[in-house]
Amino acid sequence: MASEKMTEENNVRDQINILKEQLNYHAHRYYLLDDPEIPDAEYDRLFRRLETLEQQYPDLATLDSPTQRVGGQILEHFKQVAHQIPMLSLSNAFSEQEIFDFAQRIDDLLEHENFNIVAEPKLDGLAISLRYEQGILVQAATRGDGQTGEDVTQNVRTIQSVPLKLINNDYPQVLEVRGEIFMPKGGFKKLNEIQLKNGDKAFANPRNAAAGSLRQLDSRVTASRPLAMYCYALGLVEGEHADNPIKTTHSDILQQLQHWGLSVSPEIKRLENCQQCIVYYQNIMQRRSDLPYEIDGVVFKVDSIAQQQKAGFISRAPRWAIAYKFPAEEAITRLMGIDVQVGRTGALTPVARLKPVFVGGVTVTNATLHNQDEIDRKDIRIGDTVIVRRAGDVIPEVVGPVLSRRPENTAPYILPDHCPVCGSVAERVDGEAKSRCTGGLYCPAQRKEAIKHFASRKAMDIDGLGDKLVEQLVEAGLIHDVSNLYQLSLKQISALERMGPKSAENLIQAIENSKLTTLSRFIYALGIREVGEATALALANYFKTLTAIQLATEEELQEVADVGPIVAHHIVTFFAQTHNQEVLTKLLGAGIHWPKIFIKDKDALPLAGKTVVLTGSLAVMARNEAKAKLIELGAKVSSSVSKKTALVIAGEKAGSKLTKAQELGIEIMDEAQMLELFNQG
Repeated sequence: MASEKMTEENNVRDQINILKEQLNYHAHRYYLLDDPEIPDAEYDRLFRRLETLEQQYPDLATLDSPTQRVGGQILEHFKQVAHQIPMLSLSNAFSEQEIFDFAQRIDDLLEHENFNIVAEPKLDGLAISLRYEQGILVQAATRGDGQTGEDVTQNVRTIQSVPLKLINNDYPQVLEVRGEIFMPKGGFKKLNEIQLKNGDKAFANPRNAAAGSLRQLDSRVTASRPLAMYCYALGLVEGEHADNPIKTTHSDILQQLQHWGLSVSPEIKRLENCQQCIVYYQNIMQRRSDLPYEIDGVVFKVDSIAQQQKAGFISRAPRWAIAYKFPAEEAITRLMGIDVQVGRTGALTPVARLKPVFVGGVTVTNATLHNQDEIDRKDIRIGDTVIVRRAGDVIPEVVGPVLSRRPENTAPYILPDHCPVCGSVAERVDGEAKSRCTGGLYCPAQRKEAIKHFASRKAMDIDGLGDKLVEQLVEAGLIHDVSNLYQLSLKQISALERMGPKSAENLIQAIENSKLTTLSRFIYALGIREVGEATALALANYFKTLTAIQLATEEELQEVADVGPIVAHHIVTFFAQTHNQEVLTKLLGAGIHWPKIFIKDKDALPLAGKTVVLTGSLAVMARNEAKAKLIELGAKVSSSVSKKTALVIAGEKAGSKLTKAQELGIEIMDEAQMLELFNQG
């Protein structure tokens, strides 16, 4: 009997495998090639047959089955995913001259080598990273902050144009593919028709619809949305197939991705010079409205991967790529009023209240007016007909009034001289554009915003402490400053509206978890004026301790990169305030801490003053991590080899940089030697 059962299961397994292959083949022709071979009814018949067999033999259902696209269990939240290779941003260009400048910079960086450029539409969607292992889709993650994204695997599996299994069997063992998830215009229109028919709110534009659809906790909702994906780059690649190694140009890599069953934009072209780039941009801008998906510009990339590596990177963007954005879109509407918002630092910001107008792909009802100087300069008055501009994701702005349509009896607008929230005097410091509330921590607007900033993801990262909950805590009198967060009890939180015992426990745990942080995050969380993430990181790296930052003079602070006279003044002023020192004392007393940074004599570091170049692929350590460790050991990490280079670390498939280092007689290490150096250091 056992033998008969095994034979039966083997026969069913064979049937399932054949059905999966047939369905994947026909889905590829239908969704990617737009060239179906069979009628929809026949595809449905095959699908139902596979579904029936998998229901009868659930142990034979696999992750790469076409039946797994329909959506699964509802998630409570998205897990975080660390990108082994960061998902970088792009530098932007807004004029032809900037594109010519870009080409000239590339020419200089490549030392006048000939190079080609690949042009592709800049899709207006959501960046995504797909990870395939042995050809099977095992993970999908959003871009997030470039270093860490959200695990949306369950939702991405429902997208028909994303293969659950790669085809042709000559793919690497591990293949990460980067691309853009978007909603085609036709699908967006139908989705909004359904939304309105069901009495739900329509989506503002395809990008918002795509982002909202992808981040559903119930993947069945995502499965019902018409999402698609185009690939545009590789991430991590391991175990290349001997018969089909990764290509050496970007354009060939995109063809290779198609060979494995992945979609790329049909508008991609390989160009030979800058003038062709301009022609491509103008052509696609003219056809923009006719394309089946939304785009907000064009991306130009150096084609050769070796030349990309030679050009290198700056900050969070590659030098070898640029996004040429389309011109801002504008519309005309009526300025109904001006509201004044009070920010977390007390800044009074005038905001235009507009008659709703559709511009730049969204319905705009508010636009920033920045400050009194801008209002005066543009002569904007309540009741004016105004021009509103929105470019990409930039906050809408009022360009100016249409003076020919100005009503009679309008008057120049003057910001109030008292805070509209707490009634404190609003002052404008000489040399500053903003008026500020003098209420400090007593102003409810500043108190709430300061707490929201303190708890935000890039600051103390207190999961679950959202805006509404902060407002509840403040209005209930439970929080007067950020240190009170660490005095909250389970009983106090449970008593709040819509806060059950489990949610309260989770929040208490999140607050406790936030106590272990980093010095840079803590500095950023304090909300010191004009001290953003980058400046906070620079301060932490330079001074190493909070005490050193507190005691630093304005002159000493200006020795730090990113810190000028104004920022230095804000930092000194912040730490000079008695109430700020009191809050700091309470925060540290509550147990907030970070790993100590041990200060070494820089001249005694193993690589002090040496210029080091990384080239080739590293097998054990991510390139960014290796670069950070080299810097810790005193090295200056460069992207090009020269006579000044002291050391070259060569990973697998090191190319021209390794050759040049050998010619110049420069010391060369492999990855194993580099790791040994790190262990010693």
